[in-house]
Amino acid sequence: MNDMIRRYGMAAALFLALPVGQAMADDGRDLYGATCSLCHQAGGNGVPGQFPALAGRVDQIAATAQGRRYLAHVLLNGLSGEIKAGGQSYSGYMPSFSSQPDAVIAAVLTYIASLGATQPAPKFSANEITAARAEGSLAPAAILEERNKLNAAHPLP
Repeated sequence: MNDMIRRYGMAAALFLALPVGQAMADDGRDLYGATCSLCHQAGGNGVPGQFPALAGRVDQIAATAQGRRYLAHVLLNGLSGEIKAGGQSYSGYMPSFSSQPDAVIAAVLTYIASLGATQPAPKFSANEITAARAEGSLAPAAILEERNKLNAAHPLP
């Protein structure tokens, strides 16, 4: 790697430092562990009745453009109210992670999506998060409404 940096300069170093593919999911695992695992547990298994499992669900939600947008909105705006997930009801509050950079949110979503059976696992880009962020801040109740509309169109796991 040092030879490449000497040949092509700092641009090569910056490019090589950007996480992509599995590396992005690996970075997302560490970020998830630091921010999300307290509630959703290691491996995204959740706590029945308190915090929904993410593993095996997020990849399915990310199968549609509307689902991907919803997932970005959840992390950017938070979510509150009653939801059904994995056949169980949950009523609570998830905080916004809007203070996190778009690349961090994309890495976390990429990691969580990798916990499902979908192959290849969906990958999120910082550009997707930037586009969702550009839509403006939404109240957590608006995210719940978005979820309900999405569920009516494409039943959520």
